[in-house]
Amino acid sequence: MKFENRNVLITGGASGIGRLMGMMALEKGARTLVIWDINAQNIAATTAELGRKGKVKGYVTDVSNSDAVQASYKKTIAECGDVDILINCAGIVTGNSTFDKMTTAEITRTIGINTIAPMLVARAFLPGMLKRNSGHICTIASAAGMLSNPRMSVYAASKWGAIGWSDSVRIELKNMKSNVHVTTVAPYYINTGMFDGVKSRIIPILKPEHVASKVIRAIERNTDFKGIPFTFRFIRFFQGLLPASWFDVIFGEWFGVYHTMDNFTGRRNSISAAKKVS
Repeated sequence: MKFENRNVLITGGASGIGRLMGMMALEKGARTLVIWDINAQNIAATTAELGRKGKVKGYVTDVSNSDAVQASYKKTIAECGDVDILINCAGIVTGNSTFDKMTTAEITRTIGINTIAPMLVARAFLPGMLKRNSGHICTIASAAGMLSNPRMSVYAASKWGAIGWSDSVRIELKNMKSNVHVTTVAPYYINTGMFDGVKSRIIPILKPEHVASKVIRAIERNTDFKGIPFTFRFIRFFQGLLPASWFDVIFGEWFGVYHTMDNFTGRRNSISAAKKVS
């Protein structure tokens, strides 16, 4: 789906790759960029800056709260019109504790924002897209949704859930012969601050601009699934081909993936950390 003359909504769109994608959408001619984010100050700064490129509206929204989603949905439709392209970008990582040290609050919050929130937001806008037989829903998941990584068990679970849900919806729409499309994105670690302290031995940490441009292009091409970098598309192939013990040694130890979170610090400001993508 092309961005020209479309209304685009990005959750978690006031910083990180959400903000970058918003800028790119406007540069491609989007009619209106709608930002849902939990941080009012970031929304104000982003709408002021990106407003020089086109029409931008921002709404303070806790996307893990069903009532908040419905309230912002009604405001968005009333003030901006129907949304053509929805990008679920909001996400959170709470730390690098092993599972036995995770609190109930951390588990609930991680699943709520990374897994349930995209469902709540998509459920609000999908009926209108189906009625118009036009639209696109893109969900930014994570390579952690394909790879069981130590010290991020709940985060990985939340992204596995997001990938499974998003791709299932894609198949449902395909079976309906609908012209509404779904793109699921699974990037490696992105250098946005959310994963500060992560050390990757072989696979490079991704630049935000690179990821943002790849996502925008995937939406334009109606790509079903986008692994970033491309080699991450083959994770499941090797998981199926190799015994688990071999996979753990090759990818976990030799490539060092299982130790990427050992020195994780994340964003120092916990409020900021609650908002941005994976």
